[in-house]
Amino acid sequence: MKDFHCCATCVHFTIIKEKRKSKRFCERLGYETDPKWKFNCWTPKEHVVTLMKKDQKENR
Repeated sequence: MKDFHCCATCVHFTIIKEKRKSKRFCERLGYETDPKWKFNCWTPKEHVVTLMKKDQKENR
């Protein structure tokens, strides 16, 4: 999980495009975030869950 856990792989992570720049935003927490940050409230996106399961099988 450590290789996958970050804001950019969370279902709550979104990018809001504005006129001059884009904001990376956590819909759950309600503020800007960085794709590399990690929080305990992390909920992985479906494709990340698939990758974690595949990685887990390969490392058994």
